[in-house]
Amino acid sequence: MEKLTEFDMAEYLDTEELQKGYLELVAKDGTQEELLRAINAVARARGMTETAKEAGITRDGLYKALAPEANPAFSTVFNILHAIGYTLTPTPIAKTM
Repeated sequence: MEKLTEFDMAEYLDTEELQKGYLELVAKDGTQEELLRAINAVARARGMTETAKEAGITRDGLYKALAPEANPAFSTVFNILHAIGYTLTPTPIAKTM
């Protein structure tokens, strides 16, 4: 029987265009948990050591902040997003009547 390897989205986010598209899609249609997983994948694709340095936290702190069970502070998420080259832009939600 063949052994399957676990899927890792970070392996497929090898361009800024793919990273941007993935984050935009998850930010628009995903949950908070899915967005943190997407930020984690982009951070890993870009390099956790450099991302942590740019975010002003330790590499271990970055892994902990983006762990599945984590509930990071808004300021931490904000700093990580800036470290990977993104910012938050409030966009009105279309209301259905």
